[in-house]
Amino acid sequence: MTDRETLSVYDAQADRYARDHGHVPPDLAPFAALLPEGGRVLDLGCGPGHCAGWLAEQGFEAHAWDAAPAMVAHAAARPGVHARRATFDEVEDGWDGVWASFSFLHAPRAEVGDLIRRWAGTLRPGGAFFVGMKTGEGEARDTLGRRYSYVTEAELRDYLERAGLRIHAVRRGREPGLSGEAADYACLTAVAPGGTA
Repeated sequence: MTDRETLSVYDAQADRYARDHGHVPPDLAPFAALLPEGGRVLDLGCGPGHCAGWLAEQGFEAHAWDAAPAMVAHAAARPGVHARRATFDEVEDGWDGVWASFSFLHAPRAEVGDLIRRWAGTLRPGGAFFVGMKTGEGEARDTLGRRYSYVTEAELRDYLERAGLRIHAVRRGREPGLSGEAADYACLTAVAPGGTA
């Protein structure tokens, strides 16, 4: 994600985001249960790194990547987290898990399916993949100026299945984000071939 306006919002709001939206989501523990002990996990579009921090606390090799420098600084301050400034295009192989929680929604809509395919291809056999997206259609900017791409749950399922993954769990909801605007979302966890989950 390289949209400058979106990145500038996250850099300016990093402290507030870390304070007000730093909770560990309910999907993370079930996702972690699919991973091998001490597995190598990437929090892709990590924000302030709260999920990567939790994974590190559980004994995983936790990596946190984000394109916003202020967010990377927050993530790097968490014990055991390997933080790095990077974009979605800097694909790297060899992950037991990829956690993409409400990050791909900042990519151009036409690229979301390809990004999921490329990152699904980085998983080791049996690896787990999590993606959370606001649901809907089209693209728009929120009241803070962040670019959003909206997809349907059916589209997300199709992207994951076309990438060779099996859907393991789905959670839907509606809640406000950093801007305070309530939005519907879907969170899907999928598994690569070779696993037992």
